[in-house]
Amino acid sequence: MRYQWLLFKTAIMFFTRIPVGQLPYAQSYLQASARYFSWVGILIGLFGAMVLLLAHWLFSTPLAILCSMIATILLTGAFHEDGFADCCDAFGGGYSKEKILTIMKDSRLGTYGVVGLILILSLKYLLLLELTQFFSIELVAALLVAAHANSRFWATNIMQQLPYVQDIDASKSKPLADRVLTNLEMLVLLLGVILPLIGVFVWFSVLNAAVAPIPLSPRFFLWLAGFMVLVQLPALLLQRYAANYFKKWIGGYTGDCLGATQQVCEIAFYLGCLLLWKFI
Repeated sequence: MRYQWLLFKTAIMFFTRIPVGQLPYAQSYLQASARYFSWVGILIGLFGAMVLLLAHWLFSTPLAILCSMIATILLTGAFHEDGFADCCDAFGGGYSKEKILTIMKDSRLGTYGVVGLILILSLKYLLLLELTQFFSIELVAALLVAAHANSRFWATNIMQQLPYVQDIDASKSKPLADRVLTNLEMLVLLLGVILPLIGVFVWFSVLNAAVAPIPLSPRFFLWLAGFMVLVQLPALLLQRYAANYFKKWIGGYTGDCLGATQQVCEIAFYLGCLLLWKFI
C-alpha cells in the first residue's frame, strides 16, 4: 500500500503543483505512476468543481466558470495547455517530421499556438456555460470531475498505442516514453474514469426520477452502460483521429501530443454530455 501511495503522489507531482513532500526518485516510479493519471484527473476536477461552486455562490454563472478554469490552469501550471499550443505551432507550421519536432521543441509561442489556445479555451468556456442551461451547477461540477478523469485516460491510452518519437534525452516525458501498462494497471486507470461517471449518473437519476431510472433497478444498469458509452464516444473518436494523425506525420507521440489529446478529449466529453441531453 505504501508503494501505491508513493506512485499516486508521484503522479500528482508530475501533473500538478500540489506539494507532496520529498519523494524518492526512480524512473520506474514515474513509469508505474501512469496507472493513476485518471485519478489525478479526479483530484484536479474536484478542485475545479469546488472553485466553481464557491464562485457561483459569490458571483454569476459565467464568472464562476471562468474562475474554475483559471483555478485548474493554475493547479496544473498550464501543463496540458502548453502541450496543445506546441502541437498547434508544430503541426500548423511544420511540413515534415523533422520540422514538426523542431518547432515542437521551441519554447516560443507562435501564431498557431496563440490562436489554438484562444479557440480551445473559448470553446471549453462556452460548452460549460451551455451545460448550465440544462443542468444544475452542482451536476455541472460533477461533470467537471468526470471530464478531467476521462480526458487523462484517453491521453494515457495514446502511450499504449504509439511509440515515442522525440529526442528522449531532451524530453520531460522521457521516463514515460518506453512504458506500456499491464492489464491490471490499465484496470486501475479505467476505474478512475468509471467511478466519476457512475457518480454523475446516480446523481442525475436521483434528482430526475421522472426521466431517469431508479438506482439499482435493472433498467438503471442498462441506462448506465448506455450513458457511459455514448458520453465518451466523441472523446474516443477524437482520440483515435489524433492517434492516427500523430502516427501519420511523426510516426508516434511526444509529451506535447499527450497534452493536446487531454485538452481535446476534455472538450469532447463536454460536447458528448451536451449532445446526449439534447438529442437522445
